[in-house]
Amino acid sequence: MASRDGPASPQTLALVVPQVRLPKPPRPLRVGVMASGQGSNFEALVMASRHGGLFAEVVGLVVNNPQSMALARAKGLNVPATVINHRHYSSREALDHVLVNHFSSLQVDVLVMAGWMRIVSPVLCRAYGKRLVNIHPSLLPAFRGINAMEKALAAGVCITGCTAHLVVPDVDAGPILIQAAVPIYPKDTMATLAPRIQAQEHRILPMAVAMAGQHLWHGQ
Repeated sequence: MASRDGPASPQTLALVVPQVRLPKPPRPLRVGVMASGQGSNFEALVMASRHGGLFAEVVGLVVNNPQSMALARAKGLNVPATVINHRHYSSREALDHVLVNHFSSLQVDVLVMAGWMRIVSPVLCRAYGKRLVNIHPSLLPAFRGINAMEKALAAGVCITGCTAHLVVPDVDAGPILIQAAVPIYPKDTMATLAPRIQAQEHRILPMAVAMAGQHLWHGQ
């Protein structure tokens, strides 16, 4: 265990990530991604799919924010990207119907909410079932909802982390697929804690996508 007086070594940054060994799918998974902000988890998925960490292809990105930096990442990575602005729809259900139609047209197997800052409706959950994945910057069920890292710092906990889980209509409440724990040091701020959590998000999200993809081959 690392000392709480200094930065963690790479070995201590992910205290509860198991070694996930899954059977290789019969074909690469077709992955769709939804993002609202910087898009670093989107890029991590693309890189994992292209360099052997994930047997998949990221076939499309949707952002709900026209100013999202994820759009620039998608352009640089040559991944098709679409803006579907939530402000143009009268309800969450109306937006989610459009999302389902869009990703269905791309024949997406697993859909990932990678910093998608919108509450989804049962419409999206029903369409993808156990193949709808979210990444959240806390060790759920602790610190659900927005500002999870700020909540962890304010609470004075010694360990936080990130969770990849299946999505249900309740916020950050679906079955957990995989987690990584990150220590919090006495002098940590958002500026020092966030990059350590983000590094572990990039590590566990491809694993979670592969785990969710197993449901495809079992008709779930």
